[in-house]
Amino acid sequence: MKESKGSAVSESVRAMAEPIVAEMGLGIWDVRYVKEGAEWYLRIFIDKEEGVSIDDCEAVSRALDEPLDKLDPIKEAYILEVSSPGLERELTRFEHFECFLGADIMVRLIRPMEILGKDFKGVLISHDKDTVTVRDHSGENEVTINKKDTAWIKLDDFDMA
Repeated sequence: MKESKGSAVSESVRAMAEPIVAEMGLGIWDVRYVKEGAEWYLRIFIDKEEGVSIDDCEAVSRALDEPLDKLDPIKEAYILEVSSPGLERELTRFEHFECFLGADIMVRLIRPMEILGKDFKGVLISHDKDTVTVRDHSGENEVTINKKDTAWIKLDDFDMA
């Protein structure tokens, strides 16, 4: 499978930024390089156990400015955004799914499924590289879906405590 421009840039930036962000007592939740309209955005989502402040976002943005210029992974003009992943954070990486096994999640499918519709909620039961298994809240039904068939998978009612 061909790697997209966004994912190649994202992984390069993540590798450069992780040690810098870790020195600041933070972690990287996700890095995305996306085009919206005519603009390119480099979005770095940071996290820490007690929550992320606007000061954390500003400090990370400043700390990454020079290293990003040196690495120069992006040839076109872009907008750098550093933010928290939020309470309903999107699960995108293997470690996200691993960390939140047993958690309540929300799933939006790209195309509705006859029995599920397009949006549904449940408990994350298991996952692998390609699929997630979700049990509905009644505990009666489980469904395994391909990650590639989802628009997103997010935490539902996430509690930082």
